[in-house]
Amino acid sequence: MSGRPGGETIYEVDLDLDASIAEAYLQWLRPHIAEICALPGFLGADLHEILEPAAPDGRVALCVRYRLRDPAALEDYLREHASRLRADGMARFDGRFRASRRVLRTLPR
Repeated sequence: MSGRPGGETIYEVDLDLDASIAEAYLQWLRPHIAEICALPGFLGADLHEILEPAAPDGRVALCVRYRLRDPAALEDYLREHASRLRADGMARFDGRFRASRRVLRTLPR
C-alpha cells in the first residue's frame, strides 16, 4: 500500500448475503464492526445497504466503510487482527455470504 500523504484511508467491505441469514448476520455484524472500530487507528465506520445495483432475488447486499487514520493502521489491522475477526464470520455463516474488499484514500478537496 502506498504511504502517500492525503486524507483518511477507507477500507470498504462489500457483502453479498443469502436473504435467509440477513437478520442473524446483521445481529452479528453490528458488534463485529464495533470491535474493529475499537482497534488503534480506526476512526469509525458506516454500514449501508446497497440499493444500486440491486441484489439478485434472495440476496441482500451490504457495504461497510471503515475510516482509518492512515495506511499504516490498515496494514496493522490486516497483519494482526483480520484473520481472527474474519474467521468468526466464516464459522457462523460459511457458504451463505461472500465478501469483497477494497481500499480507498480520501483526496483533499
